Amino acid sequence: MKTLSNITNSITSKLSLIVVLFMNAALSFAQAPKETIELKSSLGTLKQINAGLLNVGYTEAGPSNGTPVILLHGWPYDIHSYNEVVPILVAKGYHVFTPYLRGFGTTTFLSKDTFRNGQQAALATDIIAFMDALKIDKAVIGGFDWGARTAVVTAALWPERVKGLVSVSGYLVVNLEANLKPLPPKAELGWWYQYYFATERGKLGYSQNTYDFNKQIWQIASPLWNFDKATYDQTAQSFDNPDHVAIVIHNYRWRQSLEAGEAKYDNLEKRLAAKPEIKVPTITIGSDFDGAFADGKAYANKFTGKYEHRILKGIGHNVPQEDPKAFAQAIIDVDGFKN
Repeated sequence: MKTLSNITNSITSKLSLIVVLFMNAALSFAQAPKETIELKSSLGTLKQINAGLLNVGYTEAGPSNGTPVILLHGWPYDIHSYNEVVPILVAKGYHVFTPYLRGFGTTTFLSKDTFRNGQQAALATDIIAFMDALKIDKAVIGGFDWGARTAVVTAALWPERVKGLVSVSGYLVVNLEANLKPLPPKAELGWWYQYYFATERGKLGYSQNTYDFNKQIWQIASPLWNFDKATYDQTAQSFDNPDHVAIVIHNYRWRQSLEAGEAKYDNLEKRLAAKPEIKVPTITIGSDFDGAFADGKAYANKFTGKYEHRILKGIGHNVPQEDPKAFAQAIIDVDGFKN
């Protein structure tokens, strides 16, 4: 029969063990990187890293020794456009990164004094800074909308950093001089929101109605895509970024030469104004959104490396989310191109 002393010693020993275990758990939790969060999606792990002017939010998935792939979203979309693309690439052994662009999601500026600039050279410079921060020397880069433009600009200015390129809607480099020339009325109608954003009423309207405005853009840009509320809401959270409205408005006003960019990007923009050829291996994708330009003939001569154009019928603007298999296959195939 146990004595009172034995019982007391036993209880004391167990309490000591519990305290030790609790302290170890607390220490482990304190040492865990706070910027790492496991997403409840197929994108992988959400992380944050300081890169250039930004603290970039991004997801990472796949083996660390796999070929790096960087997937860039557009407006008004976010990284969740790649929910079904990422698992396909990871299964093929790729190391996949999906960063939030400036003004979206958890990407924020390091300084409150930094100009909220949406011009193309600024966004592309962000991607190079992101690659430098993660020590990614070279990657396959793919995107659509703003993401495609950013990917193409990156390939044009820093081809040594791009192993392969996938661009929905092709050669999207902005030429400010060309943008001053009017288009036929039917074509102009398609860009109504750019003219809306040119006004202070448009800026205020977008600020007050971001959720509904962007949902309408989704419906217009992808009329055959029957997305549900949960799918849209998952992305809509990224529009709550404190710099979202400023970046979007500046992006479109800059394109119309209504607002200036920053002088530090002038040399890069001068090179882009010369309409540089893209020499890296490339696959471009045309969809219903591109209308008469879906065949890619208007820009095929801008891609002088190994090149292929693909057409997706019945698919709107958000190609990675509407046809993830086709987009993922383009990434895989362009990685296999040999110049």
